[in-house]
Amino acid sequence: MKISFLQRFSSWIILLLGILYFALPLLGTFEFSLRMKRGEYSLEAYRVILSDSRFQQTFSFSVMMALLTIVLGVLLIVPTAYWVRLKLPRWRPIIEFITLLPLVIPAIVIVFGYIRLYNTSSWLPLTGSSFGTDILMVCGYTTLALPYMYRAVDTGLRTLDIATLTEAAEILGANKITILFRVILPNVTVAILSGAFLTFAIVIGEFVFAALLNRPAFGPYMQLVGANRAYEPAALAIIAFGITWMCMGLIQLVTRLQKHTRIQAPR
Repeated sequence: MKISFLQRFSSWIILLLGILYFALPLLGTFEFSLRMKRGEYSLEAYRVILSDSRFQQTFSFSVMMALLTIVLGVLLIVPTAYWVRLKLPRWRPIIEFITLLPLVIPAIVIVFGYIRLYNTSSWLPLTGSSFGTDILMVCGYTTLALPYMYRAVDTGLRTLDIATLTEAAEILGANKITILFRVILPNVTVAILSGAFLTFAIVIGEFVFAALLNRPAFGPYMQLVGANRAYEPAALAIIAFGITWMCMGLIQLVTRLQKHTRIQAPR
């Protein structure tokens, strides 16, 4: 009994210390962001940020990039993960190793490689136009999100009997594309959403690609505000943390809904 009580007590103490470690800096940042008007607390810093046309432009641009990245990631990763599990199980370690490379290779190396390969004097001058540069950014963001999206989709596929579903669909006359989009994709929607929310959080706060490719994204805007103002950067940091927390909360919500659906399904 004493050992059990001590274990529980120490666990709560560690949890409390962890919460304080992460929460106190955020509370301090939030409190500082309210001091823009002398002698009183106000939301003036948030009003200034949210009414800034550059905030609206950069945030909407990053949201668009995030959505395009999610679409490209789903189209690339879902068929790959499905085919590897169905036909190429021996390739799984190799594919998993490849998907981990973006965690090892710095983003600045990737973007300099893009600039070297696709500058205006290369065989495919994508950096010569805004549209081409945006394509490079989406490809780069897809690479950065690859470890998270692939593992989310692979985890979702692991819970399915891929071979049986595929065989049943083929018996009914479905081709590979129909199987992928009408059988497999609906069954891994929750896993895809988890990877999508992580991808969204990564793209919104990304700085290196946008800065070196000179695109009006949210990351460089946060750096610019932080270098030239006092209270607005604190408000912007709280907003950015709020976006990240919202994505994490949505992942938890989707996961719980998936578990609830599975429990209720046999009934």
